[in-house]
Amino acid sequence: MPQDARSAPEPVAVTLSVNGETHSVEIPPSATLLDVLRERLHLTGSKKGCDQGQCGACTVLIDGRRVNSCLQLAVMNDGREITTIEGIGTPEHLHPLQAAFVTHDAFQCGYCTPGQICSAVGMLDEGHAHGPEEIRELMSGNLCRCGAYTNIVEAIEEVRRAREAPTLKAPTLEAAE
Repeated sequence: MPQDARSAPEPVAVTLSVNGETHSVEIPPSATLLDVLRERLHLTGSKKGCDQGQCGACTVLIDGRRVNSCLQLAVMNDGREITTIEGIGTPEHLHPLQAAFVTHDAFQCGYCTPGQICSAVGMLDEGHAHGPEEIRELMSGNLCRCGAYTNIVEAIEEVRRAREAPTLKAPTLEAAE
C-alpha cells in the first residue's frame, strides 16, 4: 500500500470518570491516559517525566490502585474511576498527606510531588506499609531528583501512624503553618 493511502486510526469514543466527573472524549486508540489527562482534560498535575514508567511522576489512582498513567492506554480505562492529584484534597482542605508534605518540607522543586502523593495515598490504602522501611520499598517506583526522600518518608509515616492510632490527629494545613 502506498504511504499516502494509509490513514491514521479512527478516533475512539471513551468515557472517563476522573475525580468524580464524567468526561466523554474521542481519542486515538494509542493515546496514553497521561496525555489525555494533560492535553484533553487539562489536568496538568500528573507530570510526564520519563514517559517509560520508571519515574512515577505520572502516578494516578485507577479504581484506588497506583498506576503509571504514561503506560496506560486511555481506552483501557473506559468506565473506571481515575483519581489525579487534582482530586485529592483542595487548597482549602488539604488531604492529610498534602498537609504532611508541607509540614515535613517533603518537596523541593515539586515536579514529582503529585505522583509521590498519589502513590502514597494508594500505598496507605493498600495497607502494606507498616514502617519507614516498607514505605521506602513501596515508594521506590517514585523518583525524586532533588533527593527529598527522607522528608517524603517522614511525611508518609506521620499519616500512616495517624491512621493506625485514631487518637493521633492527622496533619492539617493549620498544623503546617
